Amino acid sequence: MNKINGYTEEEAKSLVEYIWEGKQAGKTLTYLFAAYGAEHGRAKGSVRNYYYALMKNRKKDERVVKLLDGKQLSVEQIREFTEEETDRVLRSILAEKSKGVSVRRAICNLSKGDDKLMLRLQNKYRNVLKKQPERIEAIAAEMGIRPTEKSFLQRRLETEINALYDRLTQSLKQENLRLSDENARLRRENEALKRRASFKEV
Repeated sequence: MNKINGYTEEEAKSLVEYIWEGKQAGKTLTYLFAAYGAEHGRAKGSVRNYYYALMKNRKKDERVVKLLDGKQLSVEQIREFTEEETDRVLRSILAEKSKGVSVRRAICNLSKGDDKLMLRLQNKYRNVLKKQPERIEAIAAEMGIRPTEKSFLQRRLETEINALYDRLTQSLKQENLRLSDENARLRRENEALKRRASFKEV
């Protein structure tokens, strides 16, 4: 299976089994995304995005059909922003940003602790920034906020740095887990060697 958000086929199977077992136990998807992310060193939003991408292809891709193996998993319907709602979201974020806070903090303030809303706002803003930066600039101008080209480049750089930091953090966590397992294996082998040596002496 081709990777989606950096997941291998083995990881995808692990996630599907985790979600399936969790749903059978009455857990919510939001809880499972966070719990799986915490256990595997991945951001909750990354887990959620992968799961939704997987479910989107559950009837189109034979590999996904095989991966799900008849499991009746579902997703909550995602309602897309209308053009008017998108402009309203951008205005709200820019208004918060004009107070001197980062985009991430602005979105956090607007979502008021609602993780789902925060993820939607963040994804929408990043999508518009990537594909329609002039739209943000035009709305900023309407509001009397005139960011320079440099500020937009800085925001893009900030996003790239955040993404790099997340990847490095994940990589370090995985390496630490690998080293921990390796140390445990070596300790077991060492103890076994000591026991065999003591038997020979007897």
